[in-house]
Amino acid sequence: MNGDLFEADPRDPGSPEIELVGSEDTSLVDAAVATLRRLGVNHGHVAIQIVELARIHALNLEYRAMDSPTDVLSFPMDGEAIAYGQLPDPESGPFELGDVVICPEHTEDMVEAVVHGVLHLCGLDHETDDGEMLALQDGIVASLYDGSAGA
Repeated sequence: MNGDLFEADPRDPGSPEIELVGSEDTSLVDAAVATLRRLGVNHGHVAIQIVELARIHALNLEYRAMDSPTDVLSFPMDGEAIAYGQLPDPESGPFELGDVVICPEHTEDMVEAVVHGVLHLCGLDHETDDGEMLALQDGIVASLYDGSAGA
């Protein structure tokens, strides 16, 4: 994607890497890292791309057959999210989780959109679970806003 690459902990080569394209808002990187850490994902790569309304509309139509814009889309690497709770072994080297695409014009809270997209990349799905994903999302977002995400 050719954006800015951020490491959760530059001293730790096994920490998550977040690539941010189309924005300089590092709170989005913090949101992705906090979400990954909450799920126990301590390595891997996620790309976050900020796009305009026409682009997210086209992507939503192409990949979800929905002829409307949306706030956030997740594109797991190889088309399939990792199985929730079954993360790749860090010893096997870096791995790609996938991409999160966000449209600010259609999003009320960019931090929440990042958290939502990363949760999808990690195998959670609010359309099929019993509310667990959205509850986890609310908790992560709240911790980011109250400053306890790193705790």
